[in-house]
Amino acid sequence: MRNMPTLRDLATTIRSKNAGVDHITFDVIFRERRDFERVRDSGVLSRAKVAGLYGIPLERVTDFVVFEPANAIKFTIRRERPSGSPGESDVFGAQQYAPLFDIEVP
Repeated sequence: MRNMPTLRDLATTIRSKNAGVDHITFDVIFRERRDFERVRDSGVLSRAKVAGLYGIPLERVTDFVVFEPANAIKFTIRRERPSGSPGESDVFGAQQYAPLFDIEVP
């Protein structure tokens, strides 16, 4: 039994998609301002936390933005391989968001 809500419990939208051929961008959007502020203030999402969650070097997290007007947290990672290249497994970058679901938010 969980004691803390997860990011999936608090956010209305968690998604990933291509940002050009070399990057994937992620959006975590909240309907309720209090939920956005809770996640923002908790520190569970940061450039370093994203790098750790995805097992990538910090340098591959190219952008990390807390966008207050939209109750959103957005970040972008550089792909290991360009979209559609041999060995690349998610051409549209649309299947990369699942690790965010179970982040517990104090």
